[in-house]
Amino acid sequence: MKNLSFNRHRKLRSSTNMRALVRETQLATDDLIYPIFVVEGTNIKKEVSSMPGVFQLSLDHLTEEMQELVGLGIRSVLLFGIPKEKDEVGTQAYCDTGIVQEALRQIKRDVPDLITVADTCLCEYTSHGHCGVIHDGDVHNDQSLELHVQTAISQAKAGADIIAPSNMMDGFVTAIRYGLDDAGFDHVPIMSYSVKYASSHYGPFREAAEGAPQFGDRKTYQMDPANRLEAFREAQSDIEEGADFLIVKPALSYMDIIREVKDRFNAPLVAYNVSGEYAMVKAAAQNGWIDEENIVLEQLTSMKRAGADLIITYFAKDVAKWLKK
Repeated sequence: MKNLSFNRHRKLRSSTNMRALVRETQLATDDLIYPIFVVEGTNIKKEVSSMPGVFQLSLDHLTEEMQELVGLGIRSVLLFGIPKEKDEVGTQAYCDTGIVQEALRQIKRDVPDLITVADTCLCEYTSHGHCGVIHDGDVHNDQSLELHVQTAISQAKAGADIIAPSNMMDGFVTAIRYGLDDAGFDHVPIMSYSVKYASSHYGPFREAAEGAPQFGDRKTYQMDPANRLEAFREAQSDIEEGADFLIVKPALSYMDIIREVKDRFNAPLVAYNVSGEYAMVKAAAQNGWIDEENIVLEQLTSMKRAGADLIITYFAKDVAKWLKK
């Protein structure tokens, strides 16, 4: 054995502290953005059946929820709204007294330092469940842009720190950027859902947000999961149009895309750990098949390793608790 020559890599794995000393990728509470579903009405805290631990909340429960997040060290939330009334053009999305607008004002009054990210889309507000205005059975791109701009301005007026358009219309970033600037909100950044695939991992979200399409699907505006190069064209367009953050959605099935987008573009990159990814882990954990804590920490760390700077995740509260151990 004395004549053998090889590298002894195990020397740097010899103890917990040694492994921590040389760890290349760190997951921190500051990396997390927690999605919140706000609903009109009072005394509503309704658990989403396919997403254990995730609730639809009315505004009278919202401040308590925000205080819990602040206590855990979570600094950012992503707001989705569920209105009482829907129509063909999603009027409640850009109404100044809409549910998200009211939630934004309440958060800024009660926990002003919390970063509020407003999802800017119409699907939760339209009677047909699509992300824009329907013409001849399909979403009309340019007419839909006008309504998304109105939504973004209304959210910025209500106190949104970041506008996050998720509709995947062509030109949505430049339209919103010009709209915000003209309305005096040139300081408000855009977190663009630049690379959003037409994924099968969104099912539980559609229950939570009550925004499933009433006909057809969203494949004419969300990306084909088989495509890689298209992701870079989408991201490039959004950077040129003024996006400040780029989102890749979903995360787990698209680690290759996260890595390549990070390598190609010098902008903060956000991975969306979506509802289906959350639900699968929760279901397996409830059946005793996996160790939930270690699985989740491994998955989110791998998103950071792939290149994500931030992670939108329904696990945010759990992760914040686990990281404090």
